[in-house]
Amino acid sequence: MATFDIAGLGRQLHAARSEWRRAQNREQEPAGREFPSRDAVARIVEQLKGALFPLRLGPHDLRPESEDIFVAHELDAALQALHQQIGLELRHVARRTGSVPTPEQSGATALEAARSFADALPGIRRMLDSDVLAAFHGDPAARSVDEVLLCYPGVLAMIHHRLAHVLYGLELPLLARMVSELAHAQTGIDIHPGARIGAGFFIDHGTGVVIGETAVIGEQVRLYQAVTLGAKRFPSDADGRPKKGLARHPIVEDGVVIYAGATILGRVTLGRGAVIGGNVWVTTDVPAGAHITQATARESAAGHESPRAAGG
Repeated sequence: MATFDIAGLGRQLHAARSEWRRAQNREQEPAGREFPSRDAVARIVEQLKGALFPLRLGPHDLRPESEDIFVAHELDAALQALHQQIGLELRHVARRTGSVPTPEQSGATALEAARSFADALPGIRRMLDSDVLAAFHGDPAARSVDEVLLCYPGVLAMIHHRLAHVLYGLELPLLARMVSELAHAQTGIDIHPGARIGAGFFIDHGTGVVIGETAVIGEQVRLYQAVTLGAKRFPSDADGRPKKGLARHPIVEDGVVIYAGATILGRVTLGRGAVIGGNVWVTTDVPAGAHITQATARESAAGHESPRAAGG
């Protein structure tokens, strides 16, 4: 059997942890776990997916006559666990900011947040129904809505995003990011939980799509793989660090289509019904109904004008 210097490695890792905690002014760690658990969050999301779509994403042997009982059980288990994870995030934030709420105050805030999240679930289901239909109608290769729900990575990413966005709105950014990153790891689609996305959103293929925190996307928008809705620049604070919370990502109005590899940067607006061609780089507003291709984008850059409709 191989031997290792476990004691020596342990001392070195202890030293590394101590250096980090001193540098971050965190020598006094809490007595118990302070952060939400990624494993617990993953389990909660799986339970919520089953509760939202029991006969498609629930257990393989679930029968229609048992559907309501199963949903009630999964909802109760998921929401009880989420309540605990919310409490952990709230305690972490309180400790970091120096506020000291009483256990009663902290518990009441966590319960209120968990109930608000629960109240949002029927609306999430309806939004996801619109996303599934958009994928089915938008992809000629789709044979059924069941295929779309079970197989399409863009739909999986949107299930996670719709859940994460509610958590983000409840000022639970750590839990929200955990939920979104679970989908990112599985699909290669990176949607920040802060992004506002309207009904009927379809990401076809999906790998490499990036949607930033302050992006605003209207209804019936379609994206293809490797599209980026990103920031053009990051204003800095007095310490040279990027300022947080500024609106820095695109606004995409209703009915826009963005083809593979397009990069849209900055707080620009893509007007209603615009079509952005593949591999186009856009940093200025696009008029409603415009068709932007590589050729029109090059002309715009050369003339320092806003992109115009192809052929117009």
